[in-house]
Amino acid sequence: MLAAASLKNSRVLLIEKGEQPGRKLLISGSGQCNYTHAGKIYDFLKHYGRNFRFLKQAFKSFSNEDTIRFFKEFGLESIEDKNGKIFPASLNSNDVLRVLLEKCRDSKVNILNANPVKKVEYSDNSFLVSTEKASYNSKNLIIATGGLSYPKTGSTGDGYKFAEMLGHTIVTPKPALSPVFVRDYQMAHLMGISLSSVSVNLYRDGKKTGENTGDIVFTHKGLSGPGILDFSRYIHDGDNLKLILTGLSPDNFNRKFIADAQKNGKETLQSWLKAYDIPRNLLRFLIHQAEAEPNDQIAGISRNIRFRLSELLCECPFIVEKIAGYKSAMVTAGGVALEEVSSRTMESKLISHLYFAGEVLDIDGDTGGYNIQAAFSTAFLAAKSINSKSAQ
Repeated sequence: MLAAASLKNSRVLLIEKGEQPGRKLLISGSGQCNYTHAGKIYDFLKHYGRNFRFLKQAFKSFSNEDTIRFFKEFGLESIEDKNGKIFPASLNSNDVLRVLLEKCRDSKVNILNANPVKKVEYSDNSFLVSTEKASYNSKNLIIATGGLSYPKTGSTGDGYKFAEMLGHTIVTPKPALSPVFVRDYQMAHLMGISLSSVSVNLYRDGKKTGENTGDIVFTHKGLSGPGILDFSRYIHDGDNLKLILTGLSPDNFNRKFIADAQKNGKETLQSWLKAYDIPRNLLRFLIHQAEAEPNDQIAGISRNIRFRLSELLCECPFIVEKIAGYKSAMVTAGGVALEEVSSRTMESKLISHLYFAGEVLDIDGDTGGYNIQAAFSTAFLAAKSINSKSAQ
């Protein structure tokens, strides 16, 4: 919608698959719509994985500050939470959608709802877009159809098909910002327990392939929270995740354990482990997994139990059964290959006057408003590029 509303001196048609536009926007942020993030725009680039460089020009053209200002001009004030997420002051996503629709109306954008596109063709410097009801010709075409996440909102990967029809390569999509299900999970009773700023190491075929730090939540089937959601773009089925609950390596943990047992051997295991600020129920579960008891004196802990404790507390292992699917994933990784799109204009390098914006591209951001901002920025840049060409 932002792309359509930002086009100038053009007849603009926005073809919407659903009965109404913006269904995915309405459920973002649990219906409160954290539509961007605070801070300097260059900090954003840390939150888009390995493809962050592609967004530099888009953010220069339309930053988070521009986004906040855009909504304010339409009477929608913003608020910032303690984590830097930006919400409408009303905490109602309907107000964000209302502003976008008002902007489209002011710009005389014609919106066709309930018109699923079936086919896109290009010939003689013109695009032919065919829906179930009619066909439309255009000189310029912006594909901004989203990805595969939350398919009930209409995000079913249509844009990938259209891009392929026009000769573009699609990087295999996968769920991102997604919880992980754990194989042989034994912690369902700990559902809801959260950990702050935990380091997570990722292993594949016995080799460490990545690491992340963030808040983690135990669910009824596995792990979630920003520390997992933001990391999920790199996680594959069968990978091994290791949580560092103490901030220590197993060797350092063992050395400290032995030294403290020599100094104060009568201290109970549960008391000694309080220094690591692990939630009580989780701690007791891990102690029992090590075949020890919370009230055991640390001087009496055997070597085998001590090593088992060091494994569970310093490299707590989880084998990933699978990444939760698109019904749970907030965004889709993969999409239109970036090497086939100009980062300076969002225009296709294969077909002139073809543009892409938002999640349909091979870009996915962290949780916290980064994906909506990327959608706004790429959409605005695509419109700006069209306006520039039209003025020549």
